[in-house]
Amino acid sequence: MPRAIISVSDKAGVVEFSASLADLGWEIVSTGGTAAALREGNVPVTGVGQVTDFPEMLGGRVKTLHPLVHAGILARQRVTSDMEQLREAGIAKVDLVAVNLYPFRETIARESVTLAGALEQIDIGGPTMLRAAAKNHDSVWPVCDPADYERVLEAIRGGEDETGLRRTLATKVFRHTATYDAAIAGYLGASDREADRDLLPPELMTSLTRVQSLRYGENPDQQAAFYRDASRAPRGIPALEQLHGKELSYNNLLDVDGALGAISSFWDSNRPACVIVKHTTPCGIAVGRSPLEAYQKALACDPISAFGSVIAFTEPVTEAVAEVLVELFVECVVAPGYAEAALQILQAKKSLRILRPGELEDLRSSRGHLWSGLEARGVRGGLLVQSAPESVKPVGLADAPSVTVPTSRAPSENEWADLAFAWTAVQSVKSNAILLAREGASIGIGAGQMSRVDAVRLAVQKARDGEHELQGSVLASDAFFPFRDGVDAAADAGVTAIVQPGGSVRDEEAVAAADERGLTMVLTGRRLFRH
Repeated sequence: MPRAIISVSDKAGVVEFSASLADLGWEIVSTGGTAAALREGNVPVTGVGQVTDFPEMLGGRVKTLHPLVHAGILARQRVTSDMEQLREAGIAKVDLVAVNLYPFRETIARESVTLAGALEQIDIGGPTMLRAAAKNHDSVWPVCDPADYERVLEAIRGGEDETGLRRTLATKVFRHTATYDAAIAGYLGASDREADRDLLPPELMTSLTRVQSLRYGENPDQQAAFYRDASRAPRGIPALEQLHGKELSYNNLLDVDGALGAISSFWDSNRPACVIVKHTTPCGIAVGRSPLEAYQKALACDPISAFGSVIAFTEPVTEAVAEVLVELFVECVVAPGYAEAALQILQAKKSLRILRPGELEDLRSSRGHLWSGLEARGVRGGLLVQSAPESVKPVGLADAPSVTVPTSRAPSENEWADLAFAWTAVQSVKSNAILLAREGASIGIGAGQMSRVDAVRLAVQKARDGEHELQGSVLASDAFFPFRDGVDAAADAGVTAIVQPGGSVRDEEAVAAADERGLTMVLTGRRLFRH
């Protein structure tokens, strides 16, 4: 009689599966709660204690860890010596192992979970049996997913090729146990990463679970899916609540991430902020006395590029904002809330994706990254990982210890305010990045250029296209000026103050150019480059 060991946390379909095996003449061996469920379903069951002649102990921690179980699983049924040893020891072979594991990932997804509670949900016997069955899949069916029950039954009945299915199931088991262990390692190691004790260890693991399959990637001929870190509760983009609109696409998700990153530094500002993102970089960013004013100022920076954008707000969207927002084609809106009237107006746009963030703290810090405190980017054959940058805030620039003013003229009070805004806003622009600002709003942005002077010229041109007043504006540069030409181009346009990291061998040349043209220059000592 073939023997199946069945011990599952997720009991979906297990009674029907076990009953079908029993009808085919199989003996069912099971443990604790699974055995009780099967008996309730009138499936004949042999308790694992009857097989091992040893009771479950330590509160269920030890049930299947026994040679009488594992020898039966690991015995190669086509190897004569293995089968002889089983007969000599009086051990019955095992032909199928159906196990799914303690719900560790579901447990740690609850914010209230304690370490003790999480540790009790680390399965030991289940992964051991699954891995043994998968190693010996030529002889033993390894089943970890209830969705595979019917396929296995069909194959046992002779309706499907066994060899390919056995290999598929074994692969699935090792992927399942690997991600399960990675979730445990991620959970236990999170405190070390957050304390910077083990930020970039020699081996970096994560357990990713698919949030959704996407229609396609950046282009229609590319497959795509969205995954999240399964070692903790959903944070950042996976925690977004979609209130309306079409399913988010691959490019939507990238732009939403860019918008949340761009506006993250303004969450704690005492003024409402708005950012408009296109192709992951801002084409307008502003603060105002109201969400409406912030939106109007951000839109004025580059209204042409705003077509098909993602727009994020730090405060709930009001009816007044919604009334003007629907005049523009927008892919997604992200805000911490929506007035009821605003929601009704926005929902008239059937395709508009209306989103609300989860825990705002995840957006104010690096907690929302794939690994807490780390950023990752795939390259051919590898993964680049770095610590997430500390966000620049729109306050305290003048008092920061690393900030210096090397020019003969110091910024005025108004210039300091605009420089602080511009320095905060430029950190989310792709390099080479130049951002022109005045009165709490970007008026021209130069992004992604191969030379810094071209980024300055592009920002100036964008400002002129928008008919913005350039005289008396300020400029933020995410990295140093390698030559004085960028400073001269800014001065020619009417810029009166510049903030930049410094650090070039030609810093003195840039400072001299600023002095010659009557500009004030602030060096922060920190680069904000986004490659």
